[in-house]
Amino acid sequence: MAVPPCGIFVGLSTLDVVHHVDARPAANQKTTATAQFVAAGGPAANAAVTFAGLGGRAVLVTAIGRSPIAAVIRADLESHAVTIVDAAEDLTADAPVSAVAVTRSTGARSVVGMDTTALQVQHAPELSELVGDADVVLVDGHHPVLADAAINAASAPVVVDAGRWKPTMRALLPRAETVIASADFRVPGSTSSETTAHALLDQGVPTVITTHGGEPVRWWHQADHGTVLPPSIQAVDTLGAGDVFHGAYCYFACQPGSTVPTRIEHAAAVAALKSETPGPRAWLQRLPELLSNRRR
Repeated sequence: MAVPPCGIFVGLSTLDVVHHVDARPAANQKTTATAQFVAAGGPAANAAVTFAGLGGRAVLVTAIGRSPIAAVIRADLESHAVTIVDAAEDLTADAPVSAVAVTRSTGARSVVGMDTTALQVQHAPELSELVGDADVVLVDGHHPVLADAAINAASAPVVVDAGRWKPTMRALLPRAETVIASADFRVPGSTSSETTAHALLDQGVPTVITTHGGEPVRWWHQADHGTVLPPSIQAVDTLGAGDVFHGAYCYFACQPGSTVPTRIEHAAAVAALKSETPGPRAWLQRLPELLSNRRR
């Protein structure tokens, strides 16, 4: 029996309080939600859940502490087979909470949260043994002390989730094997996702991928480049879809002989499944069927 791949995911964990609405309320208005969900969130956390859902061993290096909010985050992640390494130093501080509104007709989401300002890490735990056994390491740019320690300890390929520019990215990007950037991500001085991609390639990043929602995913790998068209779907909930893409890409990157376009194709299919399924976790129940159909 094959040993499942091990992925280390380093970065933000939050508690997401999600409401589905027909329309977002204007200032000084209220609206009644059509559904509500509470689950762990954050780029690294969602990627770890995805990696584990696909059959990998997922370890999340993050900061959540021991508050009542942290207990909910921990319970959700552990119920989805994610092992947690908690680097929180102030165990009484509240973990960050994100308030999310998802518009049902489009799946578009609005998010308000504290990111890492609610629970910062000044010193990283010893990660050499943990990260040294990994097949892939993903960092999301949050908790830069943890990201730096993980990259220093990594012998496996490092993937950077570049959702939006943060000053901490400056030191992380050139050390990545793969940078997966959103369409809105810009390195300083770049004016488009394409010029950003070329700037990253010029810094020595071997593989750069840019996602554009339901539009084609563009990729550059050394001297080669191309596009991959994601599945055409009716999106109802795009919250965390990019994180799911990143976790799935990491999983498929661990498969022997996989190519960049193939990894993207598989990851895009998993992210599409997330986007067409309401709620943060229900899509995982449909994942075995998707994988079975793609093997045929």
